[in-house]
Amino acid sequence: MEGASEETLASVSSLVTVFEKSRTTGAVPRVHGLEAGHQQPGCRSPTPAGPWEKPTVEEALESGSRTVSRRYLSSLKNKLSSGAWRKSYQPETCPGSGTQEPEEKKIVRELLETEQAYVARLHLLDQVFFQELLKEARGSKAFPEDVVRLIFSNISSIYQFHSQFFLPELQRRLDDWTTTPRIGDVIQKLAPFLKMYSEYVKNFERAIELLATWTDKSAPFQEVITRIQSSEASASLTLQHHMLEPVQRIPRYELLLKEYVQKLPGQAPDLADAQKALDMIFSAAQHSNAAITEMERLQELWEVYQRLGLEDDIVDPSNTLLREGPVLKISFRRSGPMERYLFLFNNMLLYCVPRVIQVGAHFQVRTRIDVAGMKVRELTDAEFPHSFLVSGKQRTLELRARSQEEMISWLQACQAAIDQIEKRNETFKAAVQSPEADPQEQELQSMELGLRAPQWVRDKMVTMCMRCQEPFNALTRRRHHCRACGYVVCARCSDYRAELKYDANRPNRVCLDCYTFLTGNVLPEEKEDKRRGILEKGAVAGSEQSLICSFLQLLGDKWGKSGSRGWCAIPRDDPLVLYVYAAPQDMRAHTSIPLLGYQVTAGPQADARVFQLQQSGQLYTFKAESEELKGRWVKAMERAASGWSPGESGDKDLSD
Repeated sequence: MEGASEETLASVSSLVTVFEKSRTTGAVPRVHGLEAGHQQPGCRSPTPAGPWEKPTVEEALESGSRTVSRRYLSSLKNKLSSGAWRKSYQPETCPGSGTQEPEEKKIVRELLETEQAYVARLHLLDQVFFQELLKEARGSKAFPEDVVRLIFSNISSIYQFHSQFFLPELQRRLDDWTTTPRIGDVIQKLAPFLKMYSEYVKNFERAIELLATWTDKSAPFQEVITRIQSSEASASLTLQHHMLEPVQRIPRYELLLKEYVQKLPGQAPDLADAQKALDMIFSAAQHSNAAITEMERLQELWEVYQRLGLEDDIVDPSNTLLREGPVLKISFRRSGPMERYLFLFNNMLLYCVPRVIQVGAHFQVRTRIDVAGMKVRELTDAEFPHSFLVSGKQRTLELRARSQEEMISWLQACQAAIDQIEKRNETFKAAVQSPEADPQEQELQSMELGLRAPQWVRDKMVTMCMRCQEPFNALTRRRHHCRACGYVVCARCSDYRAELKYDANRPNRVCLDCYTFLTGNVLPEEKEDKRRGILEKGAVAGSEQSLICSFLQLLGDKWGKSGSRGWCAIPRDDPLVLYVYAAPQDMRAHTSIPLLGYQVTAGPQADARVFQLQQSGQLYTFKAESEELKGRWVKAMERAASGWSPGESGDKDLSD
């Protein structure tokens, strides 16, 4: 309540200053009838409220012959400058009466004073902004009169009602408070007329759009608004701010009336009428509160669009911003992550790059991913903690948050948006969750091949082609990505083109396997698959279906290059063999060691993370990244050396 009073105090104080100057300048509008509102009821006889005149535009801006008295302006200005409305009446006595003023009467006084300030704003909207724009439209023909009428809707009716009926009624009731201490009946008379606000509120969003459009489109339109906004009458506030006043007024009636009811004594004659009036005002306030919330949403949305450069394909007033924030993009080719920024809306995720020179747009939109069909999940990557995957029809991204909590927040926000889209599309939801459509994950990925952007395997995760298993080098066999499955393949294995639906059916580089699946063409020169050797057990399957797997440092001359790292795995389907790969995603192992009969011992070095495999002259030395990881490896190798199989109990504690 105090915040609303302070805001009203500031706005009325500014208007008082303007009115005081208007006696000499004649350049600002007047508010009629304010002089009657300053008297202390019960202290002196009131001045009868006369009819409220509706001045012409010229009178509103030029005439200074009918301004309020300087004595009243000086009195009201001193009262405003002394503090908040309620504090200005301390102690709680009416001057000259010596009696304490009841709490409910002070609230009625505050209602009257805020109503006077509100009528002043309505006067500015209707008699100045509206009439001046109409005058310019008729004179210059630079913009249609209908546009002006649509912008201001029924503001004239609202102004006439408050200035000619409600404000005088409040004034008379406060003047006669001693004999008629009630306002519930007056508010009940007000409530039916609040239907006028429904039209204004419904038109408000359209009015703001028209105002923005014609301000950019018509120089005379903009000139009139700028001139009035720069005047003291506008109190350095924009037309949009003034137009929001009617939307905000009904909730303020509700707050004041609610406090009035609370302050009434239990046997007060106005209690029943005031409660009924509060119920009627509450119903009307719901519409205004919804309009205010919608305006805040549109304002926030507009600011976001400005930061994005107002690109036509993303500007949509029906969107709702759910979350925004910085993330790190995990690169498939570079070693370090890159700074990126995400905007999550109810229907799309914008993947953006911050601009170095932030003049105008602050971000450049790199990719728009539709929420419909999008999937998100956490990634378990020791090298990049707090990372998560966003897989959409247009693109798949591996992203890293700044903390575990932030990652969870992004996952929850994305999943909530996805769930909302699915609820709106029952057909899509039924197709996804249908009992008949419950294939294995591998089959599901095959069904989606070409329909959505794949998750690319990072370059450094492989050292050889994931199709032909030939090692990569910088000259004759370079890395390429299949745009359908995301595998890292060589040029020979990816020398094919297939149309991909997620890329608007444009031809893309794909590997031979995906080409055959997508097109149905089997090349006659295709060679028969060679029988896989023991080294050709892919690490892709090994990392998902292994008893234990991790990087180990390879020590000693046995490995050829001492100190290098290798990706080591003991598969569940081959639990007695250790496979050593150059990279986690390699399709062929560098070395395989049958573990049956080996002895596992601690190494001669002082480092507690070192352990060895030894058997009849064969010696392999490893170094784990931690003592805990070393213990798990020693336990796994001892079991394999003794002929243990994964069907026995106690194997779950070995897997990552």
